[in-house]
Parts: sequence; C-alpha cells; structure tokens
Amino acid sequence: MQNHSLIRRSMTAAALTLAFVAVPPSQAVASQSNEPAMQASDNQTVPDKAADAWITTKVKTELGTTKGVTATDINVTTNDGVVTLTGNVESSMEKNHAVRIARQIKGVKSVDASGLAVGPARHDDSH
Repeated sequence: MQNHSLIRRSMTAAALTLAFVAVPPSQAVASQSNEPAMQASDNQTVPDKAADAWITTKVKTELGTTKGVTATDINVTTNDGVVTLTGNVESSMEKNHAVRIARQIKGVKSVDASGLAVGPARHDDSH
C-alpha cells in the first residue's frame, strides 16, 4: 500500500512538472499572436517610449544649461527618436542653436523646429 502511495505521488509530481514546463511555450505563442495587434494600436514598444523620454529629458537639460537659449520658452517632445521643438525664441540664431543642441543628443534621428517661432519671448520678466 505504501508503494502505491509513493508511485501516485511520483506520478502527480511528474504531471505537475510537465504542466509547468509546457505552460511558458504556450504563453509565448499566445503573446506572439497578440503582438501585431498591440503594435497596430501603438507603434512604440516600452523600450522605445523609455528612449524617447530619455531623449526629451536630455534635450531639456542641455537647453536649460546652455547660455544663449531660453529653455523655459521651448517645449520639447520626442516620438520615435524625432525631437519636436515648439515655443518662442528671441532670434533665428537662438533657434539654430537649440536645433544644434538637440541634434547632438544620442538617439536623436531628426529635429523638427517648425513650431519654434522667432519673436519676443512669452515669459514675464516684471516682478
């Protein structure tokens, strides 16, 4: 009787082990079949979004620490490595400088500064 119990436990353990080993490949197949649908709704993966967030932060930091650029008047967004600069700068020289700074950041594919207007800054200096 004790021998039957030992065999039954061994068989149960083997079945459970086999079930746990078989589950990950089936989950991998299921996740691969859903992957195109997920990408269709959102073309960026989590690492891509993280890279874009890092690029945006790095560009803002560089603009904020560079003389001759009023970083508080420049908005920075990044999508798939493309940096978009919007806002106001005081001169075309400042605009070109901001674009140069953004292009130097690792991971930047291109810079769109079409939304960066040259004219008086919007911030209020009167206190």
